[in-house]
Amino acid sequence: MKIKSAEFIKSAVKPSQYPPADFPEIAFSGRSNVGKSSLINTLLNRKRLVKTSSTPGRTQLINFFSINTEFSFVDLPGYGYAKVPESVRKEWGPMITSYLSMRKSLKGVVLIMDIRRIPGIVEMNFIDWLSDLNIPQIIILTKADKLSNMKQKKQLIAIAQTLCVDKNDLIMFSTKTGQGKDNIWNAVKKLL
Repeated sequence: MKIKSAEFIKSAVKPSQYPPADFPEIAFSGRSNVGKSSLINTLLNRKRLVKTSSTPGRTQLINFFSINTEFSFVDLPGYGYAKVPESVRKEWGPMITSYLSMRKSLKGVVLIMDIRRIPGIVEMNFIDWLSDLNIPQIIILTKADKLSNMKQKKQLIAIAQTLCVDKNDLIMFSTKTGQGKDNIWNAVKKLL
């Protein structure tokens, strides 16, 4: 996909703050510190459009980005461990639930997982919930460059079995090498 423009539109906490639903949207979700912001920046050929941090939980709002003035990427707060106050963390659940269950322009969710970790009950419940809402998912396994090819294949099989999906439905990705970038764009284009 040729990226002609990519710009931050706004941050929101509740539906009344969302930008108009004029374009199809793809949301990005995953545990804190899984590489969500880096993935978005890599897809858009930008270094700092989406703020990245080594500290988990830096994304605390729903952030909307306009891409080519044709569609939007939506960066959701990470779930799981995050160095934020408990009161902030408690607000994330309803904030994300409202967006995912009510946003008519949402075409799918890119669910990001660290290839080095076997998904837990949180990921499985999230996938089930998205399926119940009829929201298509693209499952990305980030940080692939941290494992040898042999370990990548082993983890791919183990994660596919845990999630009860075909291993071909998982996309391995590396910000460092660009592995999987074209496959992600192909999957995103299908949803759009």
